[in-house]
Amino acid sequence: MNLVDGHTRRGTAHYLTAAVILAVYGVQVCPFLESLTPTQLALPIFITLVVQYFLRIPARRIWVLSAPLNEQVARVLKVELGLFLAGGLAILIYNSVIYDFPVVSGLKVVVGMATLGFFASIDLSLEWQRKILENLTASGEQMEVDESYFPLSGKIGVFAASCVLFSTGVIFLLINKDLYWLLNEGSKVSLHTAQLAILTEISFVVVLLLIQIVNVIYAYTRNLRAFFHNQNSVLSTATHGDLNASVPVGSNDEFGLMALHTNQMIKGLRETTEEVRRTRDVAILSLASLAETRDNETGAHILRTQRYIRALALRVQDHPKFKDYLSDETIDLLYKSAPLHDVGKVGIPDNILLKPGKLTDEEFEIMKTHTTLGAESLAVAEKELGSTSFLRYAKEIALTHQEKWDGSGYPQKLKGDQIPISGRLMAIADVYDALISKRVYKPAFSHEKACEIILEGRDKHFDPDLIDAFAEISQEFADIAEQFRDMKHQEAA
Repeated sequence: MNLVDGHTRRGTAHYLTAAVILAVYGVQVCPFLESLTPTQLALPIFITLVVQYFLRIPARRIWVLSAPLNEQVARVLKVELGLFLAGGLAILIYNSVIYDFPVVSGLKVVVGMATLGFFASIDLSLEWQRKILENLTASGEQMEVDESYFPLSGKIGVFAASCVLFSTGVIFLLINKDLYWLLNEGSKVSLHTAQLAILTEISFVVVLLLIQIVNVIYAYTRNLRAFFHNQNSVLSTATHGDLNASVPVGSNDEFGLMALHTNQMIKGLRETTEEVRRTRDVAILSLASLAETRDNETGAHILRTQRYIRALALRVQDHPKFKDYLSDETIDLLYKSAPLHDVGKVGIPDNILLKPGKLTDEEFEIMKTHTTLGAESLAVAEKELGSTSFLRYAKEIALTHQEKWDGSGYPQKLKGDQIPISGRLMAIADVYDALISKRVYKPAFSHEKACEIILEGRDKHFDPDLIDAFAEISQEFADIAEQFRDMKHQEAA
């Protein structure tokens, strides 16, 4: 549909309809027009409407397209209505000069042209507005809303008053002509015939007016549907957490202002959300780093383990066993929460946490409490801040990352699917990193040796499905370990 040159199906339909209606309408309301032959009546109407139709092309290009978007709809209306009024005046002058018709007869044609132009201009301007909205939706651009816009209530009021005015004027002219006809020709026909003729004429005009009114109402409701659809779609996506969409500002009225304010609101929410997320991420890393500063041998452990857990989660995301749990958002939260898995180590005494050797059974029992200490501290934070996704996952990981598939882990001796998926994922990531890292009580194992030990833990320490996935992406674990090697280990090497 090309709105620039005006050659749309709706525009063509309006002009063809106008040609037919004016020929019939003129005969119905004016005895002078009725005296013309069909050719004499139709030819000036047809020529005038053809000239009007093609004058729309330069008028739209020069006067409409040169205007800002927020003025174009009003200019389309003025162009279309102005051409119809000019056409009516042209026919008035032509009939007055060629056939010596009185001005009153010509004014009846002007009223008819103005009425048709009123409905056509509104319909075609609404079509232009609809196309602007479509283009803005596709391009992502926005229309500026004029602070002095004409309000919707005013538009409805003008439309309603104009419908009454034009309808009353047309019907008045029709009744006036029928009275004239009755005075001069009524004695020649029966009352029944006269009554039928008058009712037929009035019904014809009323039906045409109703069709025009209903057409404009339909055109406007189409635009309203588009505005409400865009508004509700963006609000719905925002409600579900997607703050990247925006409402196309495609009208210079309340709907445009509503869309503008909605976009500003969503932008503010997006900026606030991003700030909260950045604050959350910094808080997580700060807490995790605090825990790691008390364990001098872990180095970049938190950076590596969070990337291990993300790689493994992405690998099993489509697995029937995990797909309902591992959404993109969940994986992102697991990635960001993983660094807090050992936050409970802050509560472990230095003589145990920093002991340069193997722990005794009593010391190991105390070391085990880092899982519950971490979960309890995160639970306190969750109580203060309210239930948030990242705190829930962080607490879950801190408490369960030392559980084992066969139920021999700690602190709750959970078994199999009783262990949360987050804890199962973290178990593999944590053990792999511990195996390839140097400790005071052991050297760093090679990637191959670490994989061998982990694979032996299938059905014992680890979820077998996750171990199968680990085997498929073990090289990715090695690449992460190499990329985030401890600086001190690199210097020692």
